[in-house]
Amino acid sequence: MKNVKKYIPAFILAAFGALTIFMSGSVIFDLFGIRAMEGNYVPFIVWANHLLGWMYLAAAYGFVKTKNWTFPLLAIGTGLLIVAFIALQMHINAGGIFEEKTVKAMMFRITVTAVMTAIAFFTITKNKK
Repeated sequence: MKNVKKYIPAFILAAFGALTIFMSGSVIFDLFGIRAMEGNYVPFIVWANHLLGWMYLAAAYGFVKTKNWTFPLLAIGTGLLIVAFIALQMHINAGGIFEEKTVKAMMFRITVTAVMTAIAFFTITKNKK
């Protein structure tokens, strides 16, 4: 049962990270026509998500190996997403172009990352004290 507690979050983070890297990388590097399908994307949000994708993969490894740095890494990721979301709101308020799906996706991503941060805290950090 103890292994399940680390492998489920690791799998979720690895899958989420791989998908994030693929999608954001495809927009950044204009691969597979995905940039055109994304419409009015906001470049700094795409770059923030791309960075987070790599952080998710590292955190997945951290869960599997029960590394103490998993919680701080995910906490930093959550903070980065919150800062990017605030910047997105400022961009929108300034009349910048965006897609409504970007706002919803950012709220979803912040929630998932915050939940994974809490899981890392309670399964790794708190248990090692």
